Amino acid sequence: MALVLGLGCRRDCSVEELAELAQEVLQEAGCDRAALTALATVASRLEEDGLRTLAQRWQLPLQGFPAERLAQERGITSASKRVLQHVGSSSVAEAAALVAAGEGARLLVSKRKSASATAALAYA
Repeated sequence: MALVLGLGCRRDCSVEELAELAQEVLQEAGCDRAALTALATVASRLEEDGLRTLAQRWQLPLQGFPAERLAQERGITSASKRVLQHVGSSSVAEAAALVAAGEGARLLVSKRKSASATAALAYA
């Protein structure tokens, strides 16, 4: 089973904020961090220190997908016009989680937000 945490963030978002939001999403789903198979985001955020550091600390691959691919994802529950303008996809966290989880993926936890980040959990 693939269990993927999708993450979106503003530039220079701290690893602490990302980790706290990620833990909240996992707790809401009743999942342990050890069950995660990957972290996922939009390709343009792959170099963000907070995301890279979280992936290293949690010993998980960080997968990035082009905004064009994320924009094609159909299982989105919370689209954002603002994100569409800035990133090129109306969803980052949900879409990245669904794409990374693979065929037949479904959201376990829809988008949750902090001040500078978003997170969603998908499984397949």
